[in-house]
Amino acid sequence: MKRAMCVMAVVFAVGLFFGSAVSAEMIRIGEAQIVSHPALDNDSKGFADALAEEGFIEGKNITIERANAQGDQANCAMIARKFEDDRVDLVHAISTPNAQAQVKVSKETPIVFSSVTDPVKTGIAPKLGKTGTNVTGVSDRWPIELQCRMYQEIVPHVKKWGTIYNPGDVNVTFHIKEMKKAVEDLGGELVEAHVSNSAEVMQAAQSLVGRVQAIHITSDNTTVSAFESVVKVCNANDIALFAGDRDSVPRGAVVVYGLDYYMVGYTAGKKAARILKGEDPGEIPAGLAAGYSLWVSLKNAKDQSVDLPETLLKHAADKLWDEDGNVIKGE
Repeated sequence: MKRAMCVMAVVFAVGLFFGSAVSAEMIRIGEAQIVSHPALDNDSKGFADALAEEGFIEGKNITIERANAQGDQANCAMIARKFEDDRVDLVHAISTPNAQAQVKVSKETPIVFSSVTDPVKTGIAPKLGKTGTNVTGVSDRWPIELQCRMYQEIVPHVKKWGTIYNPGDVNVTFHIKEMKKAVEDLGGELVEAHVSNSAEVMQAAQSLVGRVQAIHITSDNTTVSAFESVVKVCNANDIALFAGDRDSVPRGAVVVYGLDYYMVGYTAGKKAARILKGEDPGEIPAGLAAGYSLWVSLKNAKDQSVDLPETLLKHAADKLWDEDGNVIKGE
């Protein structure tokens, strides 16, 4: 009964958020997001900006009905069903759980996914390239092995790496397997801490104190949504913190070699615009995101007692923050 009341409350909240009266002339886009954090929020912004550049302007000739699953996969299914029942013209699914839920119920409505690690293995698309279905999009699969090698070179003394993730999130399990292999190949050990929701992230980070010398957070939306909890623990215990999405540097990571999630959403938005102009989504190639860069924070390094190599600061960093948190290199 308690679960049923919770589901009803979510449906009611989603209904309020979506609104009701929409002009018949408006193109209606449903956008589903698994949870709110800067990377996925930037994905959403990039998507809307790309559409606007192509003449599809929110409030003028399109509406974007946004829904957030709050990290609950059951909510993903309810949001997907509502988009289908409302007969939106296109769905933008941000994250693997949202895209999986949408493809289960929408067989004709165009779906553009983004911030999805492996759309093929998770059943979202039969292949990358032209899918021949109603689905296309942008995968954000990270170069995990390269990231691990780069981070190891920055802190060569580290032998025990920690990571925190939700094992129930299929979007991250591929990355964890790659990370574990990469760390072991480099002669280290990966210590895992598991969470099921963002409220558990602080305790998980604390459980790694004394067991690891550095923490590497991968594409786990549960942990990234509570990233400040990990930062707090790392700062208090001199644990070097690395991540894979660039937005984690302003939030407290020392170094990130990662994607610009605004551009992930922007690329997805360009694909959506082609669909809205009449192209078949199955003929618009789904593919991998591009555009990795290295972001470094001297402030975060100081807070976590990390000595960064001079060569990294002088030659490698694409964007650099000084010890006061001011950007001194890069836009």
